[in-house]
Parts: sequence; C-alpha cells; structure tokens
Amino acid sequence: MLKRLKDGILKGLLKKLFRKRSGLKIGLYGPVNSGKTTLANRICLDWLGEELGPVSAVPHETRKVQLKEKVEIKVGGKKLAFTIVDTPGIATKIDYEDFLKYGLKRKDAKQRAKEATKGVIEAIKWLDKMDLVLVVLDSTKDPLNQVNITILGNLDARKIPFLIVANKVDLKSSRASRIRSAFPNYKTIGVSAKTGFNMDELYKEIVRMV
Repeated sequence: MLKRLKDGILKGLLKKLFRKRSGLKIGLYGPVNSGKTTLANRICLDWLGEELGPVSAVPHETRKVQLKEKVEIKVGGKKLAFTIVDTPGIATKIDYEDFLKYGLKRKDAKQRAKEATKGVIEAIKWLDKMDLVLVVLDSTKDPLNQVNITILGNLDARKIPFLIVANKVDLKSSRASRIRSAFPNYKTIGVSAKTGFNMDELYKEIVRMV
C-alpha cells in the first residue's frame, strides 16, 4: 500500500515536471522601444520563417501580450522547444500627450495611452508564468533608470532566471559596455535584433540556461 502511494506521488511529480518542460515559456521584457518585438520577430524568422508582430517608432506599438508557440531552436546538437512571449513595454508613466508629437489625433492618443497602461499591467501578471526572461535593453541609452532597475529587481525577488540582452549594437551610439558595468552581477549579451548580429551567441546562452 505504501509502495503504491509512493509510486503514485512520484508519477504525479513527473507529470507536473513534464508539463512544465513541454509548456516552456520565454518572455521578452523591457522598457518601451528597446526592441522587444524586433527581437521576437528575429527569433521567429530564424526558426519559423515568419514574424510575430508589427513594430513602430511610435511608443507602445505592442499593447497586448503576443505569443508564438512551438518555436524550436537547435544549437550544438541540442533542441529547445518553447513558446515565445512578447510583452508590452514597461513604463512608470504613460501620458497621452507624448503620442501627439508622432502625429496621432488626441482621441487616438488617449486610446493608445489607455491600452498601453492595460498592457503594462498584463505584462506584470504574466511574469510568474515565465521559465526564462530576456530583458531587452536599448544599448544606446543610459541603463541606470527606474524602469530597468525595477524590472531586474522584480525578477531577482521572484527568482525567475533571466538574461540581459543589450540590443541595437549595430548603431554607432551603442555602448553595451555601459549595461555590463551598470549590472555586473548579471549576464549580458550584445545583439542587433535588426541585423541578426550575435544571435548565435544568444541562442547558445538560452539553451545553456534552460
């Protein structure tokens, strides 16, 4: 009787572990316009031959969580299948007036701000569902700001594995070294999601971490 009970518990644990591994989720988080969707598109193009979502110079183009299932990457004879989760940009303040300078009408700007605010809340709710997070930062900007520190602090507190991706290294003003210096305790890989530069190194690190 005791043996059957132990066997049942073991089988239950194995089923839970299998479900978790088969439902692996890798989330892309970061501030607004850091290139999260561009990176998601690059990953999907590399391994699926199709993009995930639209990108724009206008802030908060992504205002809802976007998913692409059954992404499978192959590195060094190893395969990793997962669902990629592209999340809205995290911001501490969203003002509709910021959208007016991009040519949006007042009504559209207010609607975009409302949707963007909901998107930030949705992104935070999804955080605990992630098995690995890629924190996408714009390497042309100063990394020491409230949004970046808040994101990294939350991941640390929740003990969610994460990797910093210093994006846009193809630009002359890029300084990926500033990100490494600002957050020396965390692994950082510099890439260009737009051109595909150094994506192989990113894939290797994702497989290694998972």
